[in-house]
Amino acid sequence: MDTEDFDLFCKVSCNGIYITQSLPIIFACLKEPGSVSGWYGWKMSLKFKMGDYRGKLSRSGCLEVSVNAGKRSKNYPDKEHPHSNIKRARRAEVNFLPNLPKEESQASLEEMRLQIMDEVQKSQQNLRLIEKLMQKTFAIRRLEIIQENPQVKDFLGKWPALRIESQLCAEFQRITNVNLRNQFYAVLDQHTPRLMALYRQKAARTGKISEALRDILKIYELQEVHDVNMKRTLALRALPVYLREEDPQFFKTWNVEESDEPGIIDTPVALVTAVTEDTADPVNFSPASICIVVEDDVTMSDIPNLADAFALLIGLMYALHLDYPKKLINTFTFIQKIIMGLDDGKALKPRLLSLKNDLLME
Repeated sequence: MDTEDFDLFCKVSCNGIYITQSLPIIFACLKEPGSVSGWYGWKMSLKFKMGDYRGKLSRSGCLEVSVNAGKRSKNYPDKEHPHSNIKRARRAEVNFLPNLPKEESQASLEEMRLQIMDEVQKSQQNLRLIEKLMQKTFAIRRLEIIQENPQVKDFLGKWPALRIESQLCAEFQRITNVNLRNQFYAVLDQHTPRLMALYRQKAARTGKISEALRDILKIYELQEVHDVNMKRTLALRALPVYLREEDPQFFKTWNVEESDEPGIIDTPVALVTAVTEDTADPVNFSPASICIVVEDDVTMSDIPNLADAFALLIGLMYALHLDYPKKLINTFTFIQKIIMGLDDGKALKPRLLSLKNDLLME
């Protein structure tokens, strides 16, 4: 293989087609003598080529690479470690930290931000104008989120358009190139019948988890109407129970007849369901409304059902680069990888892999 062919191979490999291990098997002449694997030399060569390539990207001003530049090294031992205080792409984000538009500057983008704030405050919002300005200012928002790590309430105060459902969905698509609502509802509806069957199988057994699932299914059967929203609510509400996860601080209930405001003190992330005495039940299949709480702040409100609330919460977690609730890691990983199809390349935990295989069974 000459130099040009090797450079082409490196470019192909760097773009995600990792064929380093298979080439020596397919072409025996390429196997490295004296190497146990037969491709160790290829691997190291690609590693150094990628290092040189990242160096060029960093010097050219590529933010996704230069964000780690200038940190601790032999020449600067007192500086921060390259991995400290830096939020990295970890959930299959396509546009994690894009560069600013070439024709725009920090000052011009700041003017657009102020224009967005003025437009959002109007009684009749120009959603097309907001969409256009949000698209242009996308890079500056990502830069602020990743490098400055602001408080959610302060950040949404500067970018109030992210409280609008359509703009939140658009922001999610800018980050992942995936349509939030279409993907979420299509795959959830596809797996809901099988999930319900698995819940019933588990509920027929003995144990604490089975008993909790029986209670949820019993409430579902008592509902007068079993429409698509009811089935989605059942699938999502029983999912953490099936995965043996429990976080009473995440699913909260607010009786609107007893208090004017929900109790959200010391609440990192939660779905707060507003109910009345007539609609109150342990699962809340018929809520008055649902609101999303992030860092003790009602981020979005007046959401009609649990499925919409989950979809918008996923959008917020990507738009604000939030961590998943610690006690519901498997639940949100399932939504990310199985429902949204955003695979980060990491292997699924055994519990999730077992559920995935069960869903794929006929």
